Amino acid sequence: MVRILLRFLLILLRLLPLFILYIALYQDAGHQKLQKAGIIEKDIIVDDVSFHYAESADNGKPVILLLHAQMLDWFSYQYVVIPLSKHFHVYALDYPGHGKTRCPDDYEMNAEQIGASIAQFIEKVIGGPCAVSGNSSGGLLAAWLAADRPELITSAVLEDPPLFSSEYPAIKHTVAYCTFAVSDRAVRDDSEGDYVRFWIKNSPEFFRNNTFPGARTLISILIMLYRMLHWQRTVEIPFVPALFREMIRGMDHYDPHFGKSFYDGMWNENFDHAEALRRIKCPVLLIQADTSFLPDGTLNGAMSEENAQFACSRLQDVKYVKVSARHVVHLEEPEEYLQHVLQFLDQ
Repeated sequence: MVRILLRFLLILLRLLPLFILYIALYQDAGHQKLQKAGIIEKDIIVDDVSFHYAESADNGKPVILLLHAQMLDWFSYQYVVIPLSKHFHVYALDYPGHGKTRCPDDYEMNAEQIGASIAQFIEKVIGGPCAVSGNSSGGLLAAWLAADRPELITSAVLEDPPLFSSEYPAIKHTVAYCTFAVSDRAVRDDSEGDYVRFWIKNSPEFFRNNTFPGARTLISILIMLYRMLHWQRTVEIPFVPALFREMIRGMDHYDPHFGKSFYDGMWNENFDHAEALRRIKCPVLLIQADTSFLPDGTLNGAMSEENAQFACSRLQDVKYVKVSARHVVHLEEPEEYLQHVLQFLDQ
C-alpha cells in the first residue's frame, strides 16, 4: 500500500510542471468566442457609478438588458449572449457590488438605490425603453425597474428571483441566509479585499454538501496558482463545473456589503415585493428553477411553489414556466432559457 502511494505521489510530482503550465495558459474559451461575435466590454460613468458592461453590435433591433445573479457578473451570460444578439441589441451589465463596476464607498446597497442607478444607465447609455432579463437578485432589480420606472421597461423576464423569500422574516429560513451571513462576517471582520479566500474559509457546509472531499484545498491551490500567474486578471479556474467557475470569478470582485444588506434586511428597504408586482403593467415571464425543502423546513431554492403562485396572482400580464435546472438557468440550461425568452419576447 505504501509503495502504491509513493508511486502515485511521484506521478503527481512529474505532472506538476504540466499542471502549472496549463494554469498559466488557461483562459475561459468564452472570451474569444464573444470577441469574435462582436461582443465588446465597455466602461462608462453615470452619475457617481462607473459601470462596466458588455454590448453586442447595434443592429437596429430591440434592446435587451441582462442583469446577472448575486456573486456573478455579466460573463455568466456567455452561453446566451451570442444567440440573443441575433434578435436583439444586447447589453449585459455588472450592477453595483459586482464585477468591474465601481461605486462610492458610501453607496447604499439596496434595491431602490441600485435600481435608480440602473435606470440612469438605461437613460444615458441605452437611450430608451428596453426589455430586461434578470436572474436572482438581478430578477428583483428587473421587478423594481418594471414597477418603479415603467416608462423604461417594455417587458421583463424574472429568472428564478427570490420573491418574498428574501424578505424578512422568510429569508432566515432559506439556504441563502448562510451565504449572506458570511458576507456580513466579511464586512465586520474585514476580508482584506479578498472575498474569494474569505468565503472558501468560512463556507465548509457549502463544500460538504456540493463538492467532494478535499475540494476546498484543491480549489484554494488553483486560485493561488492562477493569481500568481495572472495577477491582473479576474480569477477563472479550470477543472470545475461552469456554475462554480462563474461563482469564483464573480466573487473575485464581489462587494460583501451587497450580501450583508440581504442579511440585515436593508436590501429590501422601501421595496415591498407584493406591492411592486401589483404595479407592474408590462408583460412578465416568470421562470422558476428547481426548489425543495430540507428536513428542517429550510427553503433550498429561490422561491417555493407557493411563492411563485402568489407572484403570478399579483402580476397583471404574466407567463409562468418551470425549468428543471439549478438557480442560474441561463448557465445550466441555456437552450431552454433561450427557447422560453425568445418565444416570450417575440409574442
